[in-house]
Amino acid sequence: MGAIAMRNEIKMILNQLFEGYPKLEGCQESIAEAYHLLHQCYSNGGKVLVCGNGGSAADAEHIVGELMKGFLSKRKPTEADQERLRRAFPEEYHYLSANLQRALPAISLVSQSALATAFINDVAPDMVFGQQVYGYGKAGDVLIGLSTSGNSKNVVNAIKIAKSFEIHTIGFTGENGGLLKNLCDVTITVPALETFKIQEYHLPVYHALCAMIEREFFGE
Repeated sequence: MGAIAMRNEIKMILNQLFEGYPKLEGCQESIAEAYHLLHQCYSNGGKVLVCGNGGSAADAEHIVGELMKGFLSKRKPTEADQERLRRAFPEEYHYLSANLQRALPAISLVSQSALATAFINDVAPDMVFGQQVYGYGKAGDVLIGLSTSGNSKNVVNAIKIAKSFEIHTIGFTGENGGLLKNLCDVTITVPALETFKIQEYHLPVYHALCAMIEREFFGE
């Protein structure tokens, strides 16, 4: 993809990541490319879908939590949105406005328990995330798939469905990359082989990405 253009304040967040985790410097290009895909997605009014299993499922929900509300900034509603609230509910306007934060739309595919268990039981367990990508996704969205091995069948199938429908894909995996390495548009292969160590690297990477994209759209 070549060099990714970033403002200096965005680069600073990336540099801080590498200062804290020097071994992640080898992932610099893939992290920058992931940022580019997220920036492109949100600039065009898209959304992010996230999936994973076990600890990676918890990471999926964590990512959505950072995107859907203020992470490092308060993300106050725009003046236009505040005015809409004031006109609709003048007596409650101050409370409503003070307790809303602008969102970067994101959906955790691991959180749909009724749908997931029905689909796993009635159709195909390894297509549970793929079904949600098919249902929720649209061209230009981004699917983030987390798999420490890179081979989790339900994550791999979700990536395949996404690519079939022009949904961009970002993989988080370990050093070997697995099937995700050559399947995703961008794969961040952190320098570790053991599951828990891979997950320990995933967290600061996605925190940095969330901080970068928040700074881009909401400033400080």
